[in-house]
Amino acid sequence: MQAINVQSANREEFIDITGQVRELIRKNQWQNGVLLLYCTHTTAGVTINEAADPSVVRDILVFLNRTAPKDGDYKHMEGNSDAHIKSSLIGCSEHVIVNQGKLVLGTWQGIFFAEFDGPRSRKVLAQWI
Repeated sequence: MQAINVQSANREEFIDITGQVRELIRKNQWQNGVLLLYCTHTTAGVTINEAADPSVVRDILVFLNRTAPKDGDYKHMEGNSDAHIKSSLIGCSEHVIVNQGKLVLGTWQGIFFAEFDGPRSRKVLAQWI
């Protein structure tokens, strides 16, 4: 298992980590298998979505903020219940196929770390299968 370090700059943002994942695959000379990416944080997640048009990420954040607004009727005392809800909606893991040392992604797809309670130093764990 290895870690991909991520530094968020905003409370909420999607950070494209596709390049870091590709570098991890190259560095370890992984050829054919599955890479499990797992986020150990309860106010963040990992997702695969369109990386070509930044308005897609913006639209996802707008939807999530309408669904779980920051100032909702929450009881959690830390004031970040919306981040926990958004993390659960996005999910904490992704499996990505690797074939001949290359990520198998669609033309427009990228791998994103989804931050909902930043800015923070975070990590995504990567397990080769």
